[in-house]
Order: sequence, then C-alpha cells, then structure tokens
Amino acid sequence: MDDIRQITEEYSVAGQISAEDLPALKQAGFRSIVCNRPDQEQPGQPTFDSIRNAAADLGMEARHIPVGGMGLTPEAVTQMVDALEEMEKPMLGYCRSGARSTVIYQQSERLRGG
Repeated sequence: MDDIRQITEEYSVAGQISAEDLPALKQAGFRSIVCNRPDQEQPGQPTFDSIRNAAADLGMEARHIPVGGMGLTPEAVTQMVDALEEMEKPMLGYCRSGARSTVIYQQSERLRGG
C-alpha cells in the first residue's frame, strides 16, 4: 500500500490498495473505502469486488466510483457527493496514485458548497 495522504480529518487518499491492506486500514481508523480506479486499468491490479468483499468482511463499506480515461464526469462527482454524505468517516479514497481521488474529492466539496 502506498503512503496515505490526509486531505481533511474525514478524508484521506492513497494509491492502489489490496484486500490484504484492509485490516491495517481498519485498525488505522478508516470506516469506509471509495475506489476511483476502473477495474482492469492495469494488468494485475486487484478488482474492486475483491476490495469490497474484504471490506464487508471487516464491517466496512466500499463503493466504486471509477474515474477513467474520459476524465472526471459530472455523474462521478455526484456519486462522490452521495458517498461523502452517506458513508461513515473517516473515509479512504484510492486510485493508482491518489491524484484522481484527491481531484474528485475537491470537486465534490465545491458542489457541496464546502
């Protein structure tokens, strides 16, 4: 797992995580996970289903809001607003490097008036 970068008290970002990282993430205090990476973006990357299932086993919610080659869409930002309003915090967003998870958070906060 890449380094975790805290954006706010309730939201942090990281690069790609694996199902094996989830117990440590839960122990670190994260209560929910948002994946901003499309499945099969890169050979060998863990699928979202593997992350979601491992998170569910630990009592954590996970949502898939992929941001792919078409860039950030209004639908993705709206889905992220919903995730920020509905999911337990603190929340971890991840993608390949953490950059997309940072940008979608910033755009969602603008939409939320934050």
